[in-house]
Amino acid sequence: QVQLVESGGGLVQAGGSLRLSCAASGGTFSNYDMGWFRQAPGKEREFVAAVRWSSITNYADSVKGRFTISRDNAKNTVSLQMNSLKPEDTAVYHCAARYRRTTAQTMGRDYPYWGQGTQVTVSS
Repeated sequence: QVQLVESGGGLVQAGGSLRLSCAASGGTFSNYDMGWFRQAPGKEREFVAAVRWSSITNYADSVKGRFTISRDNAKNTVSLQMNSLKPEDTAVYHCAARYRRTTAQTMGRDYPYWGQGTQVTVSS
């Protein structure tokens, strides 16, 4: 069983930056695909970014060029560097994990393990 704990959320002005981190335990981290998803009030959960066990990354079009996902297998962590933040980035951000697969990484239903989430609020 994999446990995930996010940190690093907060309040930031538009144009600012935040770095989210997710600490994983309970599995062999290097064998897992890791993803970040977000959910704003009244909206569906949406894919943000993912990094495969092989370190190949994938981003939602809405964050491409602004967000960077990375993993540190030695520390069992995955991070999301968020730059040029916009008010529409406001949401609860969740870290997710799945055992490595070759299928697409963008569907939340493919991830069995989730963190509790961290709030990101971007003021205009």
